[in-house]
Amino acid sequence: FADRSSDEWGNGPRATPIMDGDRVYVQSTSGEFRCLKLADGTTIWGISFEKDFGVKFLGYKANSGTATRRGNNGSGVVDGNVVIVPVGSTEGASLVCFDKLTGKQLWKAGEDEAAYSSLIVATLAGVKQVVAFTATALIGVDRQSGKLLWRVPLKSGANRHACTPVVAGDTVSVASQTIGLVCTKIGNGGAEASSAWVNKDLKINLATPALAGQHFYSQGADKDFVCVEAKTGAVKWSQPGFGTGKRDYASTIVVGKNLLVLTEDGQLLLLAANPEKYTELGRLQVCGGTWCFPAYANGHLFVRDSRELSCLSLLPPKLVPVN
Repeated sequence: FADRSSDEWGNGPRATPIMDGDRVYVQSTSGEFRCLKLADGTTIWGISFEKDFGVKFLGYKANSGTATRRGNNGSGVVDGNVVIVPVGSTEGASLVCFDKLTGKQLWKAGEDEAAYSSLIVATLAGVKQVVAFTATALIGVDRQSGKLLWRVPLKSGANRHACTPVVAGDTVSVASQTIGLVCTKIGNGGAEASSAWVNKDLKINLATPALAGQHFYSQGADKDFVCVEAKTGAVKWSQPGFGTGKRDYASTIVVGKNLLVLTEDGQLLLLAANPEKYTELGRLQVCGGTWCFPAYANGHLFVRDSRELSCLSLLPPKLVPVN
């Protein structure tokens, strides 16, 4: 299960493990996907993107901007009794659906290479579908049958689509450093896609926007943090000087009425999800340089940098009665 990728982004797997009952699903940079027993890590079943679907991992020196160059970073998704994986084969297997317990292939769909974006499952215009931001398009696939429902071509420099699609009602929004922030409306029984709006100035590179209420919050271009109206794409406010990293990256999690933002240089900020103005409630240096998205659960935040994994308690201290 060793990875074969090493560049300025670091070594090792970059896709997020998926926990499901007594199993965990993991994916390597070079395209090995496995279902493991959570108790001891033994393999229950697995596939190889290269051996099973012909998607050869070329490594970062290759002249390609897709996952075959920088690594298979996009995470799959578990839904009900299946797991869908962004294999990225141009021979009819952009996405592949497997029985999550046995690994039996149930369907495959699409002819696009994979980029670096993760998959989501959503109901759009009344139809449950898998949405993927591939190297060259945004696509929707019927969750049950694998039928391609719609496809919106979206080309960007080096095919570097890294942001995960964000659903708001019957719209899907995606972003990249080339196309800006693009919102697509899904209609006609889930089978038709049309442009809702485009903000070409919001050249969001790596930071998936977070939806809180009717607004997106994200690290924008030039180290600005932005609030964007989800219905129109209009910028409500922009906060300059946000972060000191070189990649213009910060991850954002919505927690109640607030935002948890982890910057590339390891600062954790607590912001109010306030569309009227930038409102900072606190900040703390919690780790070293990181491109890893943190995980929030039950009042705790898990963060990882190149050295260690840390767990932060975000719960208020409990008052202990004095006898």
